[in-house]
Amino acid sequence: MSIPIGSGPGLSNIEGHTDFDIVWPWNREGGLRRGATAVLRVKNEAASMPFVLPPLLRACDAVLLVDNGSDDGTGEAALAAAAHAGLPDRLTVKEYPFSVARAGAEHLAVNERSVHSLAYFYNWCFSHVRTRYSWKWDGDMVLTTEGEVSLADLSWQIGMTDAVVRIPRHGLYIKDDTTAYLDLGLRNIEEWGFPMSPDFVYSKAPEWEIRTTPENFRMFALPQGLVVELKYLDGDEFAHWTDPASFATSIRNRRKRREWTVFNALNSGEVPEGVTEIVAPEGEHVVDHVTRAWLPRAPRPFVVDDPDHAKLHLRA
Repeated sequence: MSIPIGSGPGLSNIEGHTDFDIVWPWNREGGLRRGATAVLRVKNEAASMPFVLPPLLRACDAVLLVDNGSDDGTGEAALAAAAHAGLPDRLTVKEYPFSVARAGAEHLAVNERSVHSLAYFYNWCFSHVRTRYSWKWDGDMVLTTEGEVSLADLSWQIGMTDAVVRIPRHGLYIKDDTTAYLDLGLRNIEEWGFPMSPDFVYSKAPEWEIRTTPENFRMFALPQGLVVELKYLDGDEFAHWTDPASFATSIRNRRKRREWTVFNALNSGEVPEGVTEIVAPEGEHVVDHVTRAWLPRAPRPFVVDDPDHAKLHLRA
């Protein structure tokens, strides 16, 4: 019978990098304190830090940012954004110096206990959390004004529960500082909030990492319209995947298939159904406009359907 990953004091890696062995946080002296920590695993996300971090720092007890070999000054941009928000004490920046396998076939070929494994990398990141609850946050996810209030309300309560929280997010494809395209044509809601315990650790799945869960646990979902995911039309948004062409054939990649379709359509000058062009007022960045004004005021509910087969629309 195999031993659950989260049992025992921690994990060592097969390369013998003892400085990067994992010590489970619930086994550390003093245990975990009440509250919630957002954990960002980032590479070359400097442009997003001024939008991502201020509302997240205000909403959470702590934010842990793990920089995986950025060469665009992501760490410095994060520290500057936290200082500008007046909350530098809530941000911790750490470095993870090993290349991490890209999702898909590359990930599948790497040993789960390798420092290059997505699962090992995620477990190492979350092993530095010191609160009883954690948010798995991406370096391009921006809270709306509603989202900030909702996450802040949850963060002071959630540390005493074993519930898993699902958060919808909407792709925001940025053309420039003024113009962006918001995809409301996909119901994308994933598990982003987890208790910190041996029951919720990362293991290897066929194409990416997956957080384990006990047989019985509570789950609830936040409403749509609380988070946007920034995607830059002049950037390489799929660099962390081995082969984006695999999106077309994998039953597990409906979301990535939609993103690939929208990204390429917009770069070809076509706006797909379910996607809305948004132009910010003069003097306001389009990300701020979408998260602070446009999306919070948008009529509800958003009506979406299967993007592979059906026409998509937004109910007026």
